[in-house]
Amino acid sequence: MSKKVVLVWFRNDLRLHDNEVLTEAIAKSDLIIPVYCFDPRYFHKNKFQFNNTGIKRAQFLLESVLDLKEKLLSMGSDLMTFVGKPEDILPILCAKYEVSEVYHHREVASRETQISELVEAALWDNKINLRHFIGHTLFHKEDLPFPIKDIPDKFNIFRKKIERESSVRAPLVAPDKILSPQHLESTSLPSLLDLGYSDEEINQLGSQNFQGGEQNGIDKLQNLLDPSYDNFQNFSLVSPYIAIGSLSPIYVYHEMQNSSLSQNKKRFDRLMTMLLWRDYFRFMLKKYPNVFFKLNGIESEAKNSESINEELVMSWKTANTGESGIDEIIQNLLDTGNITYAERRLISKYFTQELGSNWLAGASFFEEHLLDYAPATTYGFWSHMAAVGTSPKENSCADWQDLAKRLYVSK
Repeated sequence: MSKKVVLVWFRNDLRLHDNEVLTEAIAKSDLIIPVYCFDPRYFHKNKFQFNNTGIKRAQFLLESVLDLKEKLLSMGSDLMTFVGKPEDILPILCAKYEVSEVYHHREVASRETQISELVEAALWDNKINLRHFIGHTLFHKEDLPFPIKDIPDKFNIFRKKIERESSVRAPLVAPDKILSPQHLESTSLPSLLDLGYSDEEINQLGSQNFQGGEQNGIDKLQNLLDPSYDNFQNFSLVSPYIAIGSLSPIYVYHEMQNSSLSQNKKRFDRLMTMLLWRDYFRFMLKKYPNVFFKLNGIESEAKNSESINEELVMSWKTANTGESGIDEIIQNLLDTGNITYAERRLISKYFTQELGSNWLAGASFFEEHLLDYAPATTYGFWSHMAAVGTSPKENSCADWQDLAKRLYVSK
């Protein structure tokens, strides 16, 4: 009797804990082949001439993939890594190792879903099924108190209803053993040079404040939940790990519940709000496909300029606006890849109010430089700063000068 072999296609789920795809693959198969593809589409420049993945996030990604690979090796398995398009690579691996099915976590943004569709079509040519799982949100889609098409547009209504009528599932336990075929071909991670970054970019990389990997994410979370923690960073301390999937939002929530943070209502609510916004943005992209990547969002009339004032955008993205507070935050983003959400709100509102330029270019700048870039969250955030987001109240954000006063008073 032949053994059932499942290929697990890792994407933004680089962890062992609370990983539905991995848990189901172990339960439903005899052997598992874990694979990660460094897709070249993520290492090109976009139409605004920003990198789809900046070098700091690329380094963070490499560290996160390596961490998972080492964990799997210690369990008698491995993470096979390749540079190339998954729709080209996965069918070849399936034929070579007689794979029965491919499992992966479904994404919601257009580029990611298009890649899934290409993979699905390529696999189906070989009569192999691509099985989709939903494991990126705090609240599971199947547990929502409404179908996707009826999700409230207003964030506060969404929040109240979901907190009142839904519950967060328990996190899935990390496996302690994974069976893989013997003699998997040996693969190694690419270098930054292999991914297209120049020697000059690599030499300027410097030391990083965030190291990738599941355990590093867990350590950052425990630091954040410590009662003595008094740093100005809040959600942004752990958001890079959530975005890349080294931390599960469900795991984060239950660790919050089990910590003394539950006695600090203000800090607990602040973190919970960010987790819920993250869910909201993802579910909105299901309800309104691609809405956060449209210049005018759900608005029927044009509200924003398609043009770009090259001189002003250049001064903004190089931290040379002449506004010291704005420039300081942008320079910090360039240096570290991580700034607080209050700081993001300030510099994005400055962009939309002062630059007279296509706000999608500003969001694209965040896409390049943020360690915690996630399509729905980043572009959903910017759409509200541009007053075309799906939650009407959040489209009426204060002027950037008012935001600056609040930010520096709070510090």
